Amino acid sequence: PFTSLSWPLQWSLLVALLCLAWADAKHVGCFTTEELANDPIPAQLRNWVPLLQHQDCVQLVPFLQSEQNSRDPTPVHQEKHGILLTAPFPSIHSIDEDENRFPRQLAFARCSCKGCIDTKYGRETTNLNSVEVKQRTMVFRRKACPPNGSGVERFFFEKEYVEVPVACTCAVPRYRN
Repeated sequence: PFTSLSWPLQWSLLVALLCLAWADAKHVGCFTTEELANDPIPAQLRNWVPLLQHQDCVQLVPFLQSEQNSRDPTPVHQEKHGILLTAPFPSIHSIDEDENRFPRQLAFARCSCKGCIDTKYGRETTNLNSVEVKQRTMVFRRKACPPNGSGVERFFFEKEYVEVPVACTCAVPRYRN
């Protein structure tokens, strides 16, 4: 019966079957909510963990957490309320948390001044603008798997890149003519 079909129709059926197989294979690593609760690092992400842990925005999280939990009002590296006081372009770091992202926590920087700190006088000047420096960071986003008829919600993780503000720098203001 298959051989009695025209060549273009046979080819179309073959392509359709391959597409279906590819779409199904794309979600092989589906996890239930219960499985994710038991193992915080899904098996499909284990090989990526060392690479993800070397990103600055991931490495900074434990330091920010320890400062938040510290009883000392002035942390060791001359920060007060998350602001680096000696920098010409002060920034405040905070922890951004997203339960649908792996790693779940990333350190985000926010410029604390519009201008920059004049290092000679220690005051803000608007001759320069304080601008965020962003780093393209790889993360894995948790997404819902297609329903399989079991009634149990399942998830997979898809690699994506996000722009994470990691610091601030000084830049010459743009002037319009």
